[in-house]
Amino acid sequence: MTTTKARVVYSPVFTDGAEFRIPTFKLLKQDGSLYKGAKAPDLDKDKALRIYRAMVTTRILDERMLAAQRQGRLSFYMQCTGEEAAVVGSAAALDDADMIMAQYREQGALAYRGFTIDEFMNQLFGNELDYGKGRQMPVHYGSSKLNYMTISSPLATQIPQATGYAYGQKLAGDGHCTITYFGEGAASEGDFHAALNMAAVHRVPVIFLCRNNGYAISTPAAEQFAADGVAPRAYGYKMDVIRVDGNDILAVHEATRAARTLAVEHNRPVLIETMTYRLAAHSSSDDPSGYRSKDEEAVWREKDPILRMRLWLESKKWWSEDDEKQLQENMRREVLETMKRAQKRPPPALDTLVSDVYDEVPPALAEQFDSLKSHIRRHPDAYPKSAEHAKGGL
Repeated sequence: MTTTKARVVYSPVFTDGAEFRIPTFKLLKQDGSLYKGAKAPDLDKDKALRIYRAMVTTRILDERMLAAQRQGRLSFYMQCTGEEAAVVGSAAALDDADMIMAQYREQGALAYRGFTIDEFMNQLFGNELDYGKGRQMPVHYGSSKLNYMTISSPLATQIPQATGYAYGQKLAGDGHCTITYFGEGAASEGDFHAALNMAAVHRVPVIFLCRNNGYAISTPAAEQFAADGVAPRAYGYKMDVIRVDGNDILAVHEATRAARTLAVEHNRPVLIETMTYRLAAHSSSDDPSGYRSKDEEAVWREKDPILRMRLWLESKKWWSEDDEKQLQENMRREVLETMKRAQKRPPPALDTLVSDVYDEVPPALAEQFDSLKSHIRRHPDAYPKSAEHAKGGL
């Protein structure tokens, strides 16, 4: 049985969904002007500048930390370059108490909410001030105070988790929602479909935001699905959906603001597909020259979301060349100085491997831990950062 009344026919009728054409929502041209008939969202100067600074912070952090990885100072890194509007614009449309469940390229959302450069660096270097105590790979951030769920490496696991968390928010009735980010590659995982179905059936306040950046690592979108992107899949779950120019900060913000209203006030889950492009490699371990051309990249560099917003700010007399120069200089200096401090901080104490995992450490684990410390004491030169910690007891 279906949940809706269907038209009855008396000969075979097949449909492939081609009749459904999802438009792309745009507001801002690349020169910083609005499209004819477009209306900018209600952004005051302070919030607009907060958004822009978060975007620039993300870009500079990405540039510097990729360089640090290439220098051997960092083991791994993933950039958000080219996708800043999709991430920061959507995060800025939420209430700061709304939950964010990210994939691994959403550092801009943290920057917008106030995650400091110190906090970024402590996680990247896994030192004693890292909230994850050095247990996570770099860029696997998390912040309970900023309502940003800690990132996990397995692809798409955060999507059904977001549905479950949003169901709890619905029961609590506190007027908040959850947003979960993922790429179009993750949308091919089974978790994506399970999450959307659960969200639609139980009507929970969740926003599914797909960053369609053209590639699932090296696989182009054209080889991932035959349909018109990810957005049409929402029809299969009777879910509200919108496609947005992901490099248009104003359109992303307005679409997410409207989606949040649907989610929070009407318990209607929403799928947002942001059409953008990953200008950087998939990660510091990837070489995109093997699967895409420089000419293709150049086309998208002309659609830089940061430059687009900067031109809009300048048109409103909210930003200037001097402001830009000062922001760039100050941010680059802060990133470099903070990185040097973070590198010098010692690693987490050795006993943090188990100290907050169990209330009382099981005998078998305590025995293994003692064996580990004995091994480190016998070979201190091989474990210089851990040798000092190994002197003490559990």
